[in-house]
Amino acid sequence: MKNTLVAIAALTAAAGAFAQSNVQLFGVLDASLAHIKAGDASITGLANGGQSSSRLGFRGVEDLGGGLAAGFWLEAGINVDNGNSAGLSFDRRSTVSLSTNELGELRLGRDKSPAYLNIETFDPFGDVGVGGIGGSNLVGSASSAAGTPEGSAPKRTSNGINYLLPATLGGFYGQVQYAFGEQVSNVANDTLRDSVALRLGYGSGPLNVALGYGETRGGTTAVGVDYKSTNIGASYNFGIAKPMIVYASEKGNGRRVDLLGVGVTVPVGAGEIRAAYSHFQRKDIDNADSDKFALGYGYNLSKRTQVYGTIARVSNDDRANRGLAVSSSSLASPTIALGSNVTGYELGLRHSF
Repeated sequence: MKNTLVAIAALTAAAGAFAQSNVQLFGVLDASLAHIKAGDASITGLANGGQSSSRLGFRGVEDLGGGLAAGFWLEAGINVDNGNSAGLSFDRRSTVSLSTNELGELRLGRDKSPAYLNIETFDPFGDVGVGGIGGSNLVGSASSAAGTPEGSAPKRTSNGINYLLPATLGGFYGQVQYAFGEQVSNVANDTLRDSVALRLGYGSGPLNVALGYGETRGGTTAVGVDYKSTNIGASYNFGIAKPMIVYASEKGNGRRVDLLGVGVTVPVGAGEIRAAYSHFQRKDIDNADSDKFALGYGYNLSKRTQVYGTIARVSNDDRANRGLAVSSSSLASPTIALGSNVTGYELGLRHSF
């Protein structure tokens, strides 16, 4: 009897805490059969996150009174194909915040860079899977000759201080972020991996347009190199179709890549057609451009469950070897020779909760 009363009291206290803090468990599980072919090499297997990145998260808000609220957000990436054998970490987002309707939100921790958000917002495929535009870290993924520069424009940043405008400005929105590289002051490059980024936009009714900018200090402990990224995107929902466009440019360490992406989503019955064309142009060397075409369709079995298929092709110039993105910790990637064309497809199932 005593144990029963203790259990009831614990459940009551937990229920009260959950009600007070409004804690929510959420997630997405997305797995697909993927095939990639580059020249004479190919790979087929199970991939993860072909339509939406798989994740598991916890978030909550506590009303502190007087219009002030405290919030938290913990979100971990999940590999559905192998059960996340590398271990669970809240690498997608880990933040704590204070906010008011009038003043906006102060957010601390690991979060997406506001300079990157236009890439996924104005891509019909959300910058994931074989159809994704592949617009994060443009300089680092330009070609094998470019390599992956240390500190280039990130998709997410750690150690960040963020300020977000309130959602009461008649459609205007914005975010400013500063992230610490956390180097000691007595090294030659004590600002290594420090970054600043911002995004300003307007979204009202069918129109959405936004500008993003980011700057990251990279290089080595002895030499500082600034990586700068700028992008602008827009979309307009006509009801029968939603066209979108994004232009992005990234430069640093003597390299520069420009990206132009155009796409459209078209609702068809209980599903949606997605189509996109992207052109990647190397500005620092000749004959190293790439073109990508992607076409996909997703059919909603319910509000939370979708089956989908995507096919994509990348055509590379003689000095380029851009590929297709497949999210998997166990699926090997075929080596892409300079000038090779790459094709791929994904057939998948996504469920959100």
